[in-house]
Amino acid sequence: MSDPAAPVPRVSIIVISYNTREMTLDCLRSIAAQTTVPHEVILLDNNSPDGSAAAVAAAFPEVRLIASAENHGFAKGNNIAAGYARGDYLLLLNPDTVVLDQAIDRLVAFAERRPEAGIWGGRTVYGDGSLNPTNCFGLQSLWSLFCRTTGLSLAFRSVEWLNPEEYGAWDRSSEREVGYVTGAFFLIERAFWERLGGFDLTFVMYGEETDLCHRARDLGARPRMTPDATIVHYVGASSAKRADRMTLIMKSKVTLAQRYLPRWQQAPALFLLRMWPLTRKLGGRIAAALTGSAGAAEAARAWGGVWEARDSWRDGFPQLPHAAPARAA
Repeated sequence: MSDPAAPVPRVSIIVISYNTREMTLDCLRSIAAQTTVPHEVILLDNNSPDGSAAAVAAAFPEVRLIASAENHGFAKGNNIAAGYARGDYLLLLNPDTVVLDQAIDRLVAFAERRPEAGIWGGRTVYGDGSLNPTNCFGLQSLWSLFCRTTGLSLAFRSVEWLNPEEYGAWDRSSEREVGYVTGAFFLIERAFWERLGGFDLTFVMYGEETDLCHRARDLGARPRMTPDATIVHYVGASSAKRADRMTLIMKSKVTLAQRYLPRWQQAPALFLLRMWPLTRKLGGRIAAALTGSAGAAEAARAWGGVWEARDSWRDGFPQLPHAAPARAA
């Protein structure tokens, strides 16, 4: 249990791990080396078979370790861990990340500079230092779905108005408001998190932070990102194979369209969403035939798998009552 006499941390850093032992240890080392703002680390391990929980307990006894006997997934794992937090802010941090150049200190300073945003994110790069653009995205719209399904977003990837969810060629080197911040490096005031009720467990995997940002926007938040806080994010260390991952993403996109698009847009938007894997499958086959690209052929196979599995995602996730975060005893 936490020492009630210990000073209250400014930020509670929450890490949810599954089968990423070495990456998790590297992540925790980088937090310790690069973070000076008063903080605590709460790590929930989702019953990893690779010994992650034991390794963390041995190497980092100061970390509040929740060694779960079951795999709660990302959303519920964060809700449980947040119930133990004492900080003014919650920072959701993926285990497959490395904190660079006091990034957590810089992100907290950004939040204090721009409190109206309500949710804050930083810049992410791959292990080789190249841009990883998955730190934030634009919100899904009828126009963005039209561009994706017709292939315009793929053909004109660098043009923001034709690729609005990925923000075109924006290299994340400037501060700006964004549709949503992804959960790999996601800062929010704890009181606001509690007001929102944490993540909605309808979203089994993918889409939970998008849904939370939608709900935060309804209360006046305007999520922002800053390039001043940069981390390495390797991406997908504990994800399922590509087709399975894309199937879950499709379920989340359908659910988000059902919840947040205007009623008059929902029928055409859902039609576009349900046709998107088919157009990607056919487009990939044509590209592979014309160019001999192995990447295009692999993409066509993956999207073909998503299309074949359409009965499993076409109606989205089963709707559940929104569950508030679990509380610590």
